[in-house]
Order: sequence, then C-alpha cells, then structure tokens
Amino acid sequence: MAAVKFWTRNKFEGTNALKRKINPTRVPIEQKESIRWLQNVRQSTELLGCPDQCIHVGDRESDIYELFCAAQELDTHFLVRTCADRLCGDGTHTVAQEMRTARSRGIHKVEFRDKSGRVCQARLALTYRRVRLLPSRAKRSRYPELTVTVIHARERTSPKGREPIDWKLVTDMPVRTRTEAIEKLRWYALRWKIEVFHYILKSGCRVEQSHLPRTAQRRVNLIALCCIVSWRIFWLTMVHRSAPRAPPEMAFTETERLVLIKISRRWRKPLSCESCLTDYLVCLARLGGYLARTHDPPPGNLVIWRGMRRLGDLLLGMQMAKSCG
Repeated sequence: MAAVKFWTRNKFEGTNALKRKINPTRVPIEQKESIRWLQNVRQSTELLGCPDQCIHVGDRESDIYELFCAAQELDTHFLVRTCADRLCGDGTHTVAQEMRTARSRGIHKVEFRDKSGRVCQARLALTYRRVRLLPSRAKRSRYPELTVTVIHARERTSPKGREPIDWKLVTDMPVRTRTEAIEKLRWYALRWKIEVFHYILKSGCRVEQSHLPRTAQRRVNLIALCCIVSWRIFWLTMVHRSAPRAPPEMAFTETERLVLIKISRRWRKPLSCESCLTDYLVCLARLGGYLARTHDPPPGNLVIWRGMRRLGDLLLGMQMAKSCG
C-alpha cells in the first residue's frame, strides 16, 4: 500500500442534485473530492521513488484529465478505463469518432466468471490508436494537450444472459503491437484486486461497523491497522496460488508454524518441518472451514480470514498457558 486518503463530507444527501445547478467541469479540481486521486498519485510516486517504473491503474472514477497531466508532470505512467468522450486531434471530432475509423488489430480471447460464478469466454475485438487529447474549453488555460494511446476491447455480439464486455482504456504509454495491447488489458484486469482488498477491509475487519474510536484520529489509526491486517489476508490468499513451493518462513512466524504443526496432527496429512508454504496455508484455511478435498479450488479470502482469526486465538491461548503454567 503506497497511499491512503481519508475524507468526509459536510453534506451527504443531495450531492447529485447539485450537478443540475453547477457544471462540474467548471469547478476547479482543488474544490472537488476528485483531488484525492491526484494526491494519491503524487504520494505513491514519491514514496516508491521510481516514477518511470510506476504505472497508476484506475477505473472510470479516476478518468480525470487533471490526473493525466499530473502523471506527466511527475514523469510517471497511467492506465485508466475511460468514460468521458473528449475532443481529440484538431478539435473537430471526439475520441469515439476517431476510434471508429481505426482498423481492427485482431481478436483476443478472455475467460472470466460472471455474476453467478459461471465460467464464460469472450472474444474481444482489439483496436488501438495514438491520438492527441484535448482538454475541455474550461481547462485549456490551465492544462496542456496530451498525446495518449486509446485501446478499445469489446465484444461485437451481445452474449446471452450478460452485458457485452466493452473496455475503453487510455494510457500515456505507446502501444505498437497487438501483444502490447493485450499486455495493457492484463494490467488493467489486475485492478480488480483492490476491490477484493476493500471487501476484506469492510466485510472481514468490519471497519464501517466499528464504534471503538471516539475521535477522528483514533478512527484513522484503527483503519490503518486494519489495512495491514487486510493486506496480509489478501497476500496469503494470492501467494498460495503464485508461489506454492515457497518456504513457510516467508509468511508465518516460528510460533505460528509450531501451532499449525500441532493442530495438523489430527488430520490425515500432518505438517512437518519439510512442508512447504502451500501445506501451511491449506492447514490455515482448514481452521477457517476449508474442506481441502481433491477437486476443491484454492482457498479464498474468507476461509483464510477465519483461519487467521482462529490462529490468533490459539496463539493467545498458548501465551497464556506459558505465563500461567
């Protein structure tokens, strides 16, 4: 985690109604909640210290022209799913009109799960083009024109039972081949992991239901601590799939490994000192209700979270037993 932004609103109701009276494009970015995107880009770029190696990936909520300019000023990169149809070229047409004239660069097959959990396969038609992007009339005095690459990946036919995939991405990085375009699509697909992290933070740690803090600073401290816990839960879930043969010392302390070894003795395949990381993670997931059958998918965030909570209780009990005798 490179940056976290806390903010609150003076008025929570009626904010959408204000858009009927005020043109949001004419309000300076410094007076909008959207400024948090620019602040996080600057903070994370400064913290990581390698702007040319950073790529800020965002969903449609971060489709902000000021963010593109901020990334250019910082000499860093961005890849954002766009929803605004801005003017481009000589200013007589929009990006959508420009992309209609771009020829198809091939078909890319993707596999994903729909809202019901069913595995689906889609054939996406790829188009990409380097364009000159223009700011809106209200922003032309403050922000320059930008040269960006626009990538469209969409299903040409409407599949049965779901909405067709239609991704419109914009990036400052050049895309010269179909392979580079697919690479950018895969980078954007990784953005969904931040949604999983927030799911763990809200549903697992239940930060929104917490009534412990009495001041704003205490709530900030609590959320910061829960972010670390949520990150570890999510990391344990992912490392099980990406590095299963890694040593268990990479994820567990010596005391945690000792407790897991003792707990596993009641199962058919107990842990030993030679067990790898995936064996320990399966043991942890079993504490959270994972059945570990032969054809079961890898354990998810929920059983890892439950297992970590159970492991924490066991560690506390062991410490109490040592101190009480």
